[in-house]
Amino acid sequence: MGFTIGGIREMRSGSRRRGRTTECTVVAEYTGLWGWDVAPGARAASGECSCGVADCASPGAHPLGFAPEVPAGATLDEVTKALSEVPGASLLLPVGRTFDILDIAAPAGRRALVRLERMGLPIGPVTATPDGRCKFFVAPGAADELPDLLYRMGWDDADLDLHCLGPGAHITAPPSDHAGLGPVSWLRPPSLDTATAPPEARLLLGTLAYVCHRS
Repeated sequence: MGFTIGGIREMRSGSRRRGRTTECTVVAEYTGLWGWDVAPGARAASGECSCGVADCASPGAHPLGFAPEVPAGATLDEVTKALSEVPGASLLLPVGRTFDILDIAAPAGRRALVRLERMGLPIGPVTATPDGRCKFFVAPGAADELPDLLYRMGWDDADLDLHCLGPGAHITAPPSDHAGLGPVSWLRPPSLDTATAPPEARLLLGTLAYVCHRS
């Protein structure tokens, strides 16, 4: 017996059921403890996206258009019911609501995280993705503010591998697979202090830009 999401078949097994139970618990933590919405997402396998679109622009890294989000505040029972409707879906977090994302290359991100910790600066959650990126959670509005912040800090004319994601974007949430490349992990997990109130981008941007420039 198997099931499909948009054409990609996945086999049921005891380990898969246990994994799904774990994912439900994780999502309930995201919604109930951290106050985040969670969007069921597509998966990628053998170069194909489970959405079924042959030329999908973001295989295994976008929301399933037919699946409603699991809203912030959802309980474990509500999460379990919602995810049972989309077995095999990945977990995505909508950006631009409780956080924006500063996205930089993983080597620079890891070095910057060490510097930020040594400097005692406030740091929100940070993820590492299998395609070699680090994503720093910052307060909403950073995407709009980034050009002006870089200008005021003197980094506007630098060739930096540093991007900001805002409203309309989604990131893959741990422990989901990202784009068929492997699981996303936490470099710095969320906490009660940082999940709903991540730091302002300006507090991290100088260090991130400096490390990116030196990389």
